[in-house]
Amino acid sequence: MSEILGEATALRRILEVTRKLAAPFDLDTMLTEVVNATREILHADRGTIFLYDEDADELVIRIGTSMKRLRIPADKGIVGESARTRKLINVPDCYADDRFNRDIDKQSGYKSRCMLTIPLIGYEESLIGVLQILNKNEGVFDDQDEYVAQALAAQAAVVIHRAKITEQIIAAERLDREISVARDVQIGTLPKEMPKLAGYDFGGAFAPTDQTGGDLYDFVPVGDTQLFLLMGDATGHGIGPALSATQVRAMLRVALRLGASLSEAFIHINDQLCDDLPDDRFVTGFFGLLDSKTHRLEFHSGGQGPIMHFHAGTGDYDWHPATTFPLGYMPQTNLGAPTTAVMEPGDVLGLISDGVYEYENESGVQFGQQGVADVISNGQDLGAQQLVDEIMRAVRKHGGKIPQADDITIVLAKRLTE
Repeated sequence: MSEILGEATALRRILEVTRKLAAPFDLDTMLTEVVNATREILHADRGTIFLYDEDADELVIRIGTSMKRLRIPADKGIVGESARTRKLINVPDCYADDRFNRDIDKQSGYKSRCMLTIPLIGYEESLIGVLQILNKNEGVFDDQDEYVAQALAAQAAVVIHRAKITEQIIAAERLDREISVARDVQIGTLPKEMPKLAGYDFGGAFAPTDQTGGDLYDFVPVGDTQLFLLMGDATGHGIGPALSATQVRAMLRVALRLGASLSEAFIHINDQLCDDLPDDRFVTGFFGLLDSKTHRLEFHSGGQGPIMHFHAGTGDYDWHPATTFPLGYMPQTNLGAPTTAVMEPGDVLGLISDGVYEYENESGVQFGQQGVADVISNGQDLGAQQLVDEIMRAVRKHGGKIPQADDITIVLAKRLTE
């Protein structure tokens, strides 16, 4: 009769623990409830929950009665064997068992007599941790104790799994907020409208692969007759490259405000990025100065290319390669004179990122320079922004069902016909 009453009491206590664990407590509070309930039902002195650190392949004490945080190799001792074999281990006499690690008792001054060790198994048989119960007040742990301990261990595994999922969701939401802020900052630095320069029409587009991207473009008026054109691509995708892109834009505007020439701005920004960026990061960048009086464009292209120049009078194209290495790659000691292009009536300058040129279709064929040239040649009567939109439509059509693999940036400058 007393055995039946004991089982009923144990069942009630397990159900009570299950109910409590459904409440939104923090992980340590919930695991402490499991340990205390197990000790109470089994009439045991101490309980410990180890969590499995997969990266370090160690078991770490998360909750322990009078125990400090401790890490042990996941293949050592009775706890390690339970974790490795995924089986309950009932040890009636700890010091008679060669697997028992006496060092923990020596460090704590506690004398372990008997113990139950139960693996905590999560989704798809993954190891979450180990529950260990020490020193039954009277006698040793029996079959009934094993049953109860396994039931509570199962509850602990559910709790830990739920907590980990919750932590992942919270971390993802926090990252989404951070990305959203970075995106707002980046989008906020893009031109709100196309610039005004006598005799010219401009168009632009930016389509990042992720929520943020490493591409950038900007227009900076220099007096009434000149316009500085910036276009770049920071290596990678996401927050880091987005911030690098924003940094280049900010440094350029400061340099121009201080009266730096085209070449001086390029050199100073390059050298500053060499100091600021990690060795495996750099920014390709086009720095160009367009003069509406002379219709001359002078530019440096650090790793950015090809730079398209469509000659309306002949229908020919120049595809200018990069003139020097990318920004931030190495200190600039010999930049050389800028490249010069003369814009005749109807000519189109294209600053187009490799996300356009290298966009592949389902057969692995890239959009390429020819894809861009087809749009420009067939749309000579269109305005600059209309041409940008046509390029975007053409590259999407070319790609079909293939998703965008790289950031896309397009900047077109068209000299109006007189």
